[in-house]
Formats: sequence, C-alpha cells, structure tokens
Amino acid sequence: MPVTLEHVDRARWDTDEQVRLDLVRIYDDAPKERVPAQAVLPFIEQHLNTGHFFACAHFNDHLLAAAAVQEAPDRAWWVSELCVRKTTRRRGVGSRLAALLGEQALQQGRKLRIETASLPMADQLLLSKLGYRPGSQAERSASGGPLISDFVELDPQGKG
Repeated sequence: MPVTLEHVDRARWDTDEQVRLDLVRIYDDAPKERVPAQAVLPFIEQHLNTGHFFACAHFNDHLLAAAAVQEAPDRAWWVSELCVRKTTRRRGVGSRLAALLGEQALQQGRKLRIETASLPMADQLLLSKLGYRPGSQAERSASGGPLISDFVELDPQGKG
C-alpha cells in the first residue's frame, strides 16, 4: 500500500472538505482510549486553532490515519493521538505513518517525541523497533514538552 505523508493545518482543514470528512472519521473510529475524552470535532478544532497540525497517512485520495503534532520551542515534534481508520487497521498504516513522520523529522533536523506512559505495551514495542529511545527528564524539561510520564525520542542522526 503506497501510503504518503500529508500535513493538515488550519488552512488545509478550512479549504478541503474531503480532508475534514476523513480526519473526523479517523478519530470517530478510534478506540476511546486513543483519543481525548472530548468530542472529536472540538478536539480537532482546538488542536488546529493553537497552530498545530495533523500528520496523516494518505492513500487513494483519502486520509487513513492521523497523529496530532505539536512543535516545541526546541523545534522537536511531540506526537500524540495516533489513530487509524477501523477499515484499514492491522495493515501497517500506523507503522508507516510513524516511519514517514520520523523520516521527515530527520530530514528537517528535528527530534520526534512521543509520550509513552499511556501507550499500550504493543505500541511501546513498535516504537522501539522503529528506532525510538527513552528520553531523559532534563530533555523533557528543556524541550517544553509534557512533564508528566515518560517519552521516547528519535534523534536527527537516526541513532534512536
């Protein structure tokens, strides 16, 4: 499945009806433990209104998966709420999205960070296989990222 990476920011959300439909469907389909407790549309709107974006897996004119991305003051990208449409789960779409986002971060000299405290063990193992390594409390504090829980990080040199 030739999945490509697409960014959805406020401008794209406002101008592309198919993007709006697909992104809402992705998060409507998500298992409840994968998304914030609030309703889907307010979650998407709030994320975009604060200047953040969604990294999405694109295939055949549709978005199949999405992850919320926030840029930290140190230019690192914090990734959360990675979800895949129910009809395409267990086909590697989420893994491919994570890999594509990691590749883009490396190309741009960014670190990619993901909080792990609330992730299921299977997701933590997947991140390890993709080259992520545990981050430190000092890095977390300096990055402007979440101060709660642990996180993993992919560094710009790809050493994981």
